Parts: sequence; C-alpha cells; structure tokens
Amino acid sequence: MSRLLSKYAKADRQGRTQSITPENAGWGYVGFEVYELEKGQHLELPASANEVCLVLVAGHASVTTPSACFENIGDRMSPFERKKPYAVYVTAGELIKVVANTALELALCQAPGSGRLPTRLITPNDIDAEHRGNGNNQRYVHNILPDYKEADSLLVVEVYTDEGCTSSYPSHKHDQDAAPSETYLEETYYHRLNPEQGFCMQRVYTDDRELDECMAVYNKDVVQVPKGYHPVATIAGYDSYYLNVMAGPTRKWLFTWEPDHDWINSNDYAKKHVTR
Repeated sequence: MSRLLSKYAKADRQGRTQSITPENAGWGYVGFEVYELEKGQHLELPASANEVCLVLVAGHASVTTPSACFENIGDRMSPFERKKPYAVYVTAGELIKVVANTALELALCQAPGSGRLPTRLITPNDIDAEHRGNGNNQRYVHNILPDYKEADSLLVVEVYTDEGCTSSYPSHKHDQDAAPSETYLEETYYHRLNPEQGFCMQRVYTDDRELDECMAVYNKDVVQVPKGYHPVATIAGYDSYYLNVMAGPTRKWLFTWEPDHDWINSNDYAKKHVTR
C-alpha cells in the first residue's frame, strides 16, 4: 500500500478515524483529523500553536472556545446533499469544546497560526461556490477558507466530482516556493464516495517520476500530497466528494500545470464539450 494513503480506521475512544500530523506525514505544515461522534458525545481539543478550521462534513454541533460559542450549527446530514457546510475558524492558542447535537462527522484542519485573527463562524453564506472545467473534466467547489479570506496558513475547500469525471485536472502541482509563479503547499484529500462501497483513483507523481503512486481510494480514506501532480478520476456509478486542506510558507494558491496536459484548458477543448 502506498505510504501516501491513510486508510479509514474504526473510531478510537475519542471518535477519531483519521490522524495526519506533520510528524507522521514527514512535512512541516498540514495537520488533519476526522472525528465521528455519536449524538450527545463531547470532544475536547487542547490549545496549540496551530490555527484550526473545523468543518462539519455531516451533522449538527455546538462549538465553544474561550472567546466564542456557536450553538447548534450545521445544515446537512451528508456531504452529498451538496449544501454548503458550516465551519468554525479557531485562532491559535484556544481550547476547543465540541458537542455533537446529532451524529457528527467532523474534520479538523490545522496549520501554524499566530493568534492574530479572532475565532469566527463560517456560515454557508460566507462560502463561495464555483463550477470548474468542461466535458468529463467538471467539478463543483465550495471555497470554505480560500486565500482571499483571512487566515494565517490554512486553505480549505471541498470538491464534488460526478461519476466518470476527472478532478484536480489537468494535472497541476504546487511544490516550489517560487511566488508569483508557484507556491509550496502541502495537501491532504479526505475522500467520500456515494454510494459508500465505491472507490476512485488518485495518482501523485513528479516530473522525474521519483514519486509516482497510483491509489485506489475508498470511502473516508485520506491521500497525502507532499509534492508533485495529484489528479483524481471517478469510476462509473460513484460520485466523489473530497475535502482539501493546504498550507505552506506563503498563503497563496499558485500552481503550475503539467505541460503535457495543459491543452485540456484550451478553448478548443471547451467548445468540443459545450452542452447543447
């Protein structure tokens, strides 16, 4: 099994099913965890030097920190309802308490923070939606914490890709600290499939193929992208959702297309797939 693939595991005593840290990933910025809590279950997360974005993937919860309290937030019981999520940005240095008001699937996105920004609620009205691509290269994006919204390090988005389509494609990379052409951003993909028994394919590879991994990714698995290109392909019969977390020394999403596949971005390709 690829070292970049973190398989879904049965919840531990806290309800945690995924835990990606800079230490176990071998990088410097991104931390990512997932919790599955039962109705009424409490979760306490200690204060740290990281800023945190809590994303309610599914379910309702109340979130409390020393500076804020957000009661009974959430508006979907499955990400495949395709409603925009609720999220909470928590500044560095704050203890976090979560109470599950329903069954709850909670993503914890972390990266180094300064503590300069206040804790805040991110509602569906705060989240921009966009459509990207054409033909069999279409996806739908919810920009939860994009680079034009305030944070110290974190970038967080969720992406829907219908069956038979590619995503994170044409292949692109962001592994060089070379702004304004490209930024170094580590990235995690938390995958969900509908129906749940499905899978998708994700490849992570570099130009020199020193890294070249192709993975069958199942429901609730996480793929780590330390460098290189990282396209996703769905399989007939199964729709894909993934939650992306990125962070690096410069909080800007600047990337480079793989030259061999950049032609997919051309107007000729787009015209060929105009819906009539």
